[in-house]
Amino acid sequence: MTNAALSDWRACAPPELKTSGERVCIAPFNADAHAQALFDALCGPENENLWTYIPRAQPGSADEFARIFETTRFDPVFGWRPHVIMSRDGADMLGSATYMRNRPEHGSTEIGFIFFSGRLSRTAAATEAMYLMARHAFDDLGYRRYEWKCDAANAASRRAAERLGFSFEGEFRQDMVLKGRSRDTRWYSILDGEWPACKAALEAWLAPENFDEADAQRRTLEQIRAEIIGATPLA
Repeated sequence: MTNAALSDWRACAPPELKTSGERVCIAPFNADAHAQALFDALCGPENENLWTYIPRAQPGSADEFARIFETTRFDPVFGWRPHVIMSRDGADMLGSATYMRNRPEHGSTEIGFIFFSGRLSRTAAATEAMYLMARHAFDDLGYRRYEWKCDAANAASRRAAERLGFSFEGEFRQDMVLKGRSRDTRWYSILDGEWPACKAALEAWLAPENFDEADAQRRTLEQIRAEIIGATPLA
């Protein structure tokens, strides 16, 4: 609700997640433990497509990758909170995602700088990772707003945001000059009042009974969420 009174509001803690789900485990990035495995999983000529819409050049070494995260972590304004996504037993590095634009005093954070390796992309494990990170912000820490931003030209990122339940808020035209071209940036969000329906849909989609013997989904996430929202109007 616009301009709603929040006289009892208290700032949230910064997001930092260490947890295991049914398919993945997530932990804060640690250069000594994760940099080389992350570089091996996400960099090199075979992964150039992962960096197309990222406002940084692909790093040439594990040390350079680590410096990107270490530099942004100590940004005095929006200090990033990078996390790694691994197999459930922690043996295999699958990707990373970062809590960005952290404004705990306002209860707002952004999920971004998302990298899914070929082993993680378009899998139930990827959806579980996004669910676990959103759940941490809303349920563990009490955040009010969860953001997603992407290059307007990045159709895959737009589809992912909409599939997960983010609402489109608008487009910042000529927002950046990115790798020699003009970037328009699309903004999406989930608010705390919208999270219960999003959460219920994600949990229902991830449930074992939603997958057949070949591990193919029985119902899409969009179908499940539409049913839930139809039965339970958003706050």
